[in-house]
Parts: sequence; structure tokens; C-alpha cells
Amino acid sequence: MAKPTRKPPAAPWDSEVRLLAWLATCASVLSFLFYYQRGEILLYGDAVAHINIARRIFDSITPGPLQLGTVWLPLPHLLMLPFLISNEMWSRGVGGSLPSMVAFVFGAVGIFRLVRGALSRDALSRDAATDLPARVAAWTAALIYAANPNLIYLQTTAMGEALYLAFFIWSVAFFGEFVRGEAKSLTKCGLCVVAACLTRYDGWFLAVTMSAVMVILALLRRQPDDKAKLISPAAAIKFVLIAASAPALWLAYNGLVYRNPFEFENGPYSARAIERKTQSAGNPGHPGAGNLPVATLYFLKSAEANIAASQWMQRVWVLLAVVVYLVLGIAGVVLSGSFRRRFAPLFLLLVPLPFYALSVAYGAVPIFVPQWWPFSHYNVRYGLQLLPAFAAALSILIYEIAESARWTRKTRLALALIVFALVLVSYADIWHGTPVSLKEAQVNMRGRNQLEAQLASLLQKLPPASTLLMYSGDHVGALQRAAFPLRRVINEGNHRVWRQPSDSEGIWERALADPVQYAEYVLAFEGDPVWQAVQGKHLHALIEIHVSGQAHAVLYSTR
Repeated sequence: MAKPTRKPPAAPWDSEVRLLAWLATCASVLSFLFYYQRGEILLYGDAVAHINIARRIFDSITPGPLQLGTVWLPLPHLLMLPFLISNEMWSRGVGGSLPSMVAFVFGAVGIFRLVRGALSRDALSRDAATDLPARVAAWTAALIYAANPNLIYLQTTAMGEALYLAFFIWSVAFFGEFVRGEAKSLTKCGLCVVAACLTRYDGWFLAVTMSAVMVILALLRRQPDDKAKLISPAAAIKFVLIAASAPALWLAYNGLVYRNPFEFENGPYSARAIERKTQSAGNPGHPGAGNLPVATLYFLKSAEANIAASQWMQRVWVLLAVVVYLVLGIAGVVLSGSFRRRFAPLFLLLVPLPFYALSVAYGAVPIFVPQWWPFSHYNVRYGLQLLPAFAAALSILIYEIAESARWTRKTRLALALIVFALVLVSYADIWHGTPVSLKEAQVNMRGRNQLEAQLASLLQKLPPASTLLMYSGDHVGALQRAAFPLRRVINEGNHRVWRQPSDSEGIWERALADPVQYAEYVLAFEGDPVWQAVQGKHLHALIEIHVSGQAHAVLYSTR
């Protein structure tokens, strides 16, 4: 008798995946055109900063990789850099949006593949593409993910949410495939974790969590219903080394350049330093600081705000997700190892919950939600990190409804329609108002954008070969709007940080000491280093600009 042959692995880009990628691409491009036409892709100050960090790597008085800075991780800037060579794509912000848009498509495909692989009866064969309940559930997850109004807006900007979510989802997807027996997926998983670690610090927590899971599984003894150990010690060590490489690289970079491996965490531009500065100005600490339960509630509230506008619908989403993951956890304890290999990786989608709870409580990371004190918008977009977990939970619910033999066909259809109606009504309600992540940018950046628009109109009138002295950290967007080359701007980015404790010979320090010798024009904002340096220099003030809520700006001529 001939031995049965193993079915070949399913093609990673089968017809359904290609269709999804095409639909997600259309949604991405159309939404970008919509928000671009409304002038809303550069509302976030952080988006503007990301774009200009990438641009100054080659457009600067002191160009080079050291322009990457320290607080933000480098991969997003490196990915958008090729698109920012064009002055037009830089000044309009398009070059910063493209990596996010590509990531949005890959994220949608990733959540589809993750859910279909976990729910298919034979996930490593071509039967995965013909398992109807698993396919319906996978499409549900992709729909919940790709149709989310807040993600749709953020993927049109240079913000890092869409990019990180793509790496996060594919890390979990490849981990699930590896656990189910696809050995080649281990390296792919590790590389996605490395990319996540170089995108956001969330990735560091993900790397630690996945490494711990790998080690634990490698140490587990063989279960009676398992044919072999889940993970070999060699595979676990390989993964840990790959995952640890990115944080080690960033620590080494900070140690060599800034003489402090943790400069990004405790340096003058870190979240802790910003919080200390805020508190020294008389503002109270952010809610949840030092209080883990309260910090957890604020993050969960931000997650709710990103999936529904109505409070009762927010609670329904959370309730359904809690029930699904609780049932999966109980089933994983009492059922076979095969069940655990299929569903256990989905629990990694919950990793953002402890990370952000700890960050708010002990990491000087504030989250403000409009419903709770201080009744404002700040970092509400962080809640979007739980979107994959919500998408997976509701898709599993759809799968269980479709597979249940206790209900008639009409009952299963009615229950499925109720779940889809929840998604449709929740998202329609958000679109009817304003996505909270867009509202956050509108509320916090209105005055800043008004000031930068006025400054840009002035900068465009300066002589083409003139040099400008300016502290660019707060209002680099004015230079970008004016398409004013950064190589004509002496700014704090020209400071040689490896010269400790000071660099009296650096061009930034010399220009502050004698602006007349180094620049034809000086743009100072009240209280910044340039403002302090020009006091008593008797420079000729050309114009002053006052915008409510912003430090007033003065443009000087030195000649």
C-alpha cells in the first residue's frame, strides 16, 4: 500500500488574500485622498516630527544617521526616508504617509491569515482555504480591522500605529504557524519582532513576552496527546537571540552616541523629562500615575473609544471580548494540546494591555480620555493597539456560531447578523461624528498649526540663499510647510551630542553665541534657547506673531 503523502502547504498569497489586499489598498488610497484634500494628514505634531527626522538625515548642515535622535525608534524614519527625497512629497507630507498605508494593507492581510490559520481544522494544508467557517471568521477579522475609522485615519499619516500593528500581527501569525508545526516560521516571527522593536517600545515588551513563552514551551515535558515537545531548546534560544538583537542595537547606539544607553528613557527629551517639566509648571500628575488599576482602566477606556462612540456599545465590545478569551482560556486548560496550539497564540494579541497599563502607571505615559478627568484628548490613539484582539475575539464568536450544532441554521444566521450589526453600527456612529484619533489631533494641534502656517508664509519670502537660526524642536512644521531646506537652518539637531558635557566648538553653540556671524535671520520662540540667546543682542525684529495658546514668535534680521 502506498504511503499517504502530506498535502503541500497553502500558498501564502492565495486568491482570497490577494482580493483582500486589493480591497485594503483601495480603502487606503481613497481614505488618504479624502484626508489629504481636507489638509488633515499633518495635524499631528508627532507626524510632522517623524517626517523631518527622516528628512534631516540627508537634508541638514550636519547630515548623517546621527540625525535619527534618541527618543523615537529608527525604523519608521528609515522606511519613509526614500519618499522624502522629493521636496514636494516632503513639504506636503505624502512621503511620510506611504509606509503607513503599505503597513495598513499588510496588517489587514496579517489578521486574516492569523485568524484563518488558527481556526482552520488543518491550517497547514490547502484545506485551510476551503474551510468555510474559518474563512468567514477570517474575513470578519479583516473587516473589523481594516474598516476601523481611527485606523483608517492614522494610516494616512506618518504616525507609527499602522506600521507597528502590522509587525505585531505578523509576529503573532508566524508564531502561531510555528507552534502548529511550520518550522520556517520561527525566523520570520523573529524578524517581525525585531521590526516591531525598532518601531515602537511596545515591541520590546512583545519580544520579552514571546521569548518567555518560547522558553517555557521548550522546558515543558511532552504531553500524553502530543507527538513531540512543542518547541526545542535550540529553537527557543534562536528566537531569543533574534528578538534581543534590536533592543541591544538601540541600547548600544544610545550608549555610544549619548554616553547613556537609556538616554531615550531618562534623557532631556524622554517622556519622564516631559512629565517633570509639566509638573514643575504646576500641573498635577496624569491620572493613573503610580496606580496600576486606574492606569488599566484609562487604557481600556481609550481602547473602547477607538472601536465605538456610544458607551453602551463600547461595553458590549469589551464584554464579548472578555467572554471569548475567558472561554478560550478555560478550554485550553481542559482540552487537547492540538486545541492549545491553534488558539493559545491569539492570547498574545492582549500584550498591549499590560504594557500600556504599566507605562501609564510607572512610565510617565499619560492617556487622557474625554469622558474622564481631565476630560481631554491625549494619546487616546494608544487604545488602537487592542484592535487586533477585538477583531480576533469577534471573529472567533462568528466561527463558534457557524460551527454550533445546538442551533438551527436560521438561529445561527440571526446571531451572526447581530454581531455584524454591532460592528456596522459602532463604526457608522464613529463616522457620523469624528474618529477620536482625529479629534485628538484637531483639539491639541489647532493653535500650533495656525502658528506654523503663518510662519511658513514668512519663511517663503526670505532670500533663497539665506541662513536661519532656529530651535526647530517645537515648530519644524513651519519649515516643512514652506519647503525651506533644512540644510539652511542652524538648529539643535546640529549639536554634537557625543561631546560631553558641552560642545563649545559646535556650530549650534557658536551660532547661539554670535548669531550675526552665522545667520542672516533668526526665528525665536519665547522661552526657547534661541530666544534666550538673542536677548541683549540688539537684533532687528522684522515681525512678531501671536497665536492664542502658543509661545509668541519673533523673526529677526541680523544684517
